[in-house]
Amino acid sequence: MTDRYASFVQTAAGRTLVKRLGLPDPPRLRRHTPGDPLVPGPVLLGSSTGGRLAEPVGKVLTAAGVELVDPAAATDATTRFAALVYDASGITDSTGLRQLYDFFHPQARALLPSGRVIVLGTPPAECGSPREATAQRALEGLTRSIGKEFGRGVTAQLVYVTKDGDAGTPVSLESTLRFLLSGRSAYVSGQVIRVGAGTATAPADWDRPLDGQVVLVTGAARGIGAALARVLARDGATVVALDIPAAGDELAAVANEVGGSAVQLDLTAPDAPTRLADHLASRHGRVDVVVHNAGITRDKTLGRMDADRWDSVIDVNLSSQERINDVLLERDLIPAGGRIVSVSSIAGIAGNRGQTNYATSKAGVIGLVDSLSPVLRERGISLNAVAPGFIETRLTARIPLMIREAGRRMNSMAQGGLPVDVAETIGWLSWPASGAVSGNVVRVCGQSLLGA
Repeated sequence: MTDRYASFVQTAAGRTLVKRLGLPDPPRLRRHTPGDPLVPGPVLLGSSTGGRLAEPVGKVLTAAGVELVDPAAATDATTRFAALVYDASGITDSTGLRQLYDFFHPQARALLPSGRVIVLGTPPAECGSPREATAQRALEGLTRSIGKEFGRGVTAQLVYVTKDGDAGTPVSLESTLRFLLSGRSAYVSGQVIRVGAGTATAPADWDRPLDGQVVLVTGAARGIGAALARVLARDGATVVALDIPAAGDELAAVANEVGGSAVQLDLTAPDAPTRLADHLASRHGRVDVVVHNAGITRDKTLGRMDADRWDSVIDVNLSSQERINDVLLERDLIPAGGRIVSVSSIAGIAGNRGQTNYATSKAGVIGLVDSLSPVLRERGISLNAVAPGFIETRLTARIPLMIREAGRRMNSMAQGGLPVDVAETIGWLSWPASGAVSGNVVRVCGQSLLGA
């Protein structure tokens, strides 16, 4: 689906009209292309007094070929940076927050278009005093505001890194840093990501971080699911693409395109989890990553909704995920080091008129992550979710024009996202190197104003 307004804005006449009338100004976003450098310019790396993360971050970025600049050496006002990275883990009370101003204020206009801002901190629950926890919680307001202020496709994220285990080491941090700095995170902004103490395994080749991995993608025949299959295969995975029999032709086309296999299965069938488990066991012996992408909408206001609409949406979007997880885990088909990624929605965070069934199911997916991720962590399995906002698909193309335009513009990017934006985010959470990232719900919404 084409965003004609965004295309018009890139013309000379469009630029003039936007400036004169103060209209939304959708920037061109930097998205990932294989072979791209991690960042298109130098990165300014700063640290608060006593910060514990700048050193491992510096090692990661240097090894990735990034040109690092120390704030003390950033005296040339003409230097433009691809990213500003700041270790705020040393801030232990509110007076120390002044260090954030001192770092970001001089550089607020020094970022390249589609630049990146990353702030690293300590989870408030792990802080040694209430004052430290207060200061670390304040970082969320900083990053979310930067994401809305800097414009031009700039994204801003907060990464809380545990003090426990190995999460302060380069291996555990690297996948998150690579994702957030690269074009893969083009439509992810204003997020809080927690890196814990799970096992992270660096790939031999960061251009193929899923080499040797078997990945199941449900709802793979079209839209986000098809984009997922392509991205995961590009990253080296063997893709098992699943969808309902009615989508068999489209599913086969996607599976053939990515060199994977197709499974036609209705996930609401009573024997679906067992049949799926049997297939994975016989063909692959395991499944390293399970991506629960299958979902449906059956929209009506609650007072006009029949029971079938309610039941079918809850069953497909939520209950089927629980049933599949139960069988795969019971049969040990997801090994230690495995990952599960579920697709939620911004509707599950903010709600949506006429979608009480859908919003309930997607909020339930978030509940699934909250409740099950601590249990799976003991088995060495990570569980995360993504929550897409307005994504340009065939479903959103059916939305009435004015509502569609509002959905596109009501975010910091002033545009809708693409299926590949969701796929890239799920890809990152699927990497073996992301094993220390668990229990997160990452919004892929361009920092939507809804539910912010």
